[in-house]
Amino acid sequence: MILTILENGPIAKDVWRMRLTRPAGEKGLPGRFLHIRVPGKYLRRPISIAWTGEDSWDIVYKTVGEGTRRMTALPKGARVDALGPLGNGFDPAKAGGAPLLLGGGVGVPPLLDLCRALLEKGVRPQAAFGFNTAADAILLADFRALGIEPLIATMDGSLGIRGFVTDAAKALSFDSFFACGPEPMLRSALRSFPQTGYLSLETRMACGIGACLGCTIETNEGPKRVCKDGPVFAREELRWSI
Repeated sequence: MILTILENGPIAKDVWRMRLTRPAGEKGLPGRFLHIRVPGKYLRRPISIAWTGEDSWDIVYKTVGEGTRRMTALPKGARVDALGPLGNGFDPAKAGGAPLLLGGGVGVPPLLDLCRALLEKGVRPQAAFGFNTAADAILLADFRALGIEPLIATMDGSLGIRGFVTDAAKALSFDSFFACGPEPMLRSALRSFPQTGYLSLETRMACGIGACLGCTIETNEGPKRVCKDGPVFAREELRWSI
């Protein structure tokens, strides 16, 4: 599908937010992603949907290579070739009565759309986010606009609690958690929290639709594709040594 850029600009150090037109009827579960074609690049870039508006999608991406740097140069009004929404997202119906949204760095964006979906169902989540420094913190104002005040941890102590977000979140009371962030944070969450958990994994993808099998992982239920069967997996599916 061809989407039009409505906005594209920086929101933090090396992090940009792009707003795209959303085709009527295309919504899906939070935590799914768009597979974006970048001009001059062969492989698409998988980027989670951060916000589902009335007629738009927001994606938040970090400039980590030439492809994402080229995305920052795309102006308002430019047309973008995208596949999606793809993947298996977060299911708000599995949240229970007191869920925790646990995010690290650019893993925070898909939790914003999940927060919206939970509130629409009458479930009020807590949120705990970890960043390296205060300069890396993103989307805090968006969560506050929804009435959610996130617990923040930074590695250097420049914002919130000093240290790991999983350690900071031990002070909270919750009956399920939804997590997205770097793998060390996700593994720490599994070690730290016995509650029902759903984790969104990050991995390299080629096709994004499960055909190439390039993002296959071993799970307790056999091989699964992160792009098609995930990126969200229940904790009991993951064959991780923690």
